Amino acid sequence: MFAEFFDGRNPFDTFFAQRNGDDEDGDEAFSTFHLGGFGSVSFPRARGAEGRRQDPPVLYELRVSLEEIYSGCTKKMKISHKRLGPDGKTVRNEDKILTIEVKRGWKEGTKITFPKEGDQTATNIPADVVFVLKDKPHDVFRRDGSDIVYPAKISLRQALCGCSLSVPTLDGRSVPVQFQDVLRPGARRRVPGQGLPLPRSPERRGDLVLEFEVAFPERLPPAARALLEQVLPP
Repeated sequence: MFAEFFDGRNPFDTFFAQRNGDDEDGDEAFSTFHLGGFGSVSFPRARGAEGRRQDPPVLYELRVSLEEIYSGCTKKMKISHKRLGPDGKTVRNEDKILTIEVKRGWKEGTKITFPKEGDQTATNIPADVVFVLKDKPHDVFRRDGSDIVYPAKISLRQALCGCSLSVPTLDGRSVPVQFQDVLRPGARRRVPGQGLPLPRSPERRGDLVLEFEVAFPERLPPAARALLEQVLPP
């Protein structure tokens, strides 16, 4: 019938041309996005076929030490959530172990998402469970991005006359450093490549930053005071 009315042409060829191949931009008409997994971000979802909405994400802190960020680690987190029974109506409590592979150099605030691991009922879509990376306080170091800051305590004599120090590192070594210039309180000096791994290039590392704290004497003997008055500039 189409051949008689349209001179042998199929009038729907033009309509289906793009759907059978690529569109004008060279992309498919629809793309599939898989949300979830490590480092993902949760987005609001539309209502399901039965008008259900997904519950808001459930956030937990994942506390890690600087040593664990330095070398990477595996964390196993136990959660308790509600699951629907086989009848689709009754609800039971269930424990589950979630395994998190903390990568070397991950920054504080990194999110790890486990899709739909929240409570499940007959009327909701379970929430995503999201762990947010949080640094544990360290006894020695402080983190500054991929750098680590070491408070180097020195005497006034060392600050004025120069000093040699043995600085600890996160992996248990000591790095010798030497300074000949005057070191003011709060001055910073860098030891390159002795910090944390860079998140996108773990084979490279940030710096170890020395932040100097100068201990001033409580009092001076009269002879020392007189000598300093002669030597130090006004």
